[in-house]
Amino acid sequence: NLWRTTSEEKREVERLEKPIYNSLRQAAEVHRQVRKYIRSILKPGMLMIDLCETLENTVRHIVDCAFTMAFNPMFNPLLEASKEATNTGIKEAGIDVRLCDVGAAIQEVMESYEVEINGKTYQVKSIRNLNGHSIGSYQIHAGKSVPIVKGGEQTKMEEGEFYAIETFGSTGKGYVREDLECSHYMKNFDVGHIPLRLPRAKQLLGTINKHFSTLAFCRRYLDRLGETKYLMALKNLCDAGIVQPYPPLCDVKGSYVSQFEHTILLRPTCKEVVSRGDDY
Repeated sequence: NLWRTTSEEKREVERLEKPIYNSLRQAAEVHRQVRKYIRSILKPGMLMIDLCETLENTVRHIVDCAFTMAFNPMFNPLLEASKEATNTGIKEAGIDVRLCDVGAAIQEVMESYEVEINGKTYQVKSIRNLNGHSIGSYQIHAGKSVPIVKGGEQTKMEEGEFYAIETFGSTGKGYVREDLECSHYMKNFDVGHIPLRLPRAKQLLGTINKHFSTLAFCRRYLDRLGETKYLMALKNLCDAGIVQPYPPLCDVKGSYVSQFEHTILLRPTCKEVVSRGDDY
């Protein structure tokens, strides 16, 4: 509102936070450049491992942002549904806005789309058990969830918070479950000291603390660092509640899912979509 944009007090708060804002903007600029490069080289038949390693060798900054690409125009309405739903979530988000209201607006837009795939028409559904989320320093999921369906929490967004506004549109049931082999992990942010009996688990935790802290990692990252024969130690860390496994999430077999995501900052005087670019 006008008071926020003209208040000298609010502008002073922004000046104090400028170093943090600029760090986030730097990460967003890296993301824009990297995704532009990836779009230029991505093509059908490309191995996922080659794509992942190209990405990882290009970017070393963190901002939560995502897009979906398809090489068949048949899928364009599905991509458009999640893109517009994400833009709606961004538009609705703001200081003192209830999270449930953002979710309801997202679902209304998402589920207004239909997509015809191989002669069959599907209504696009919001995946009800996936959410956007608040972001903290070294805490990619910082406690608040931004639903993408109606009926969520009455909790309000607050001044100074960072959010990942992300939506997932599906031609399936609109509900995901854990499936397939797990390769991604993250140390729990709030975990205290937990005694470990296995020396190998202690050593592996030291590696995780040194190189990843509480940011996500995958087993290939451990391989690169020279870790070998660590699966039992990693399981021990997961069983102890120190590390959280994040297996793939799947809707029903044969369904298609599209995702778009941006990071926003609720500055004292305005809302800034830090990861916005010319592409989306």
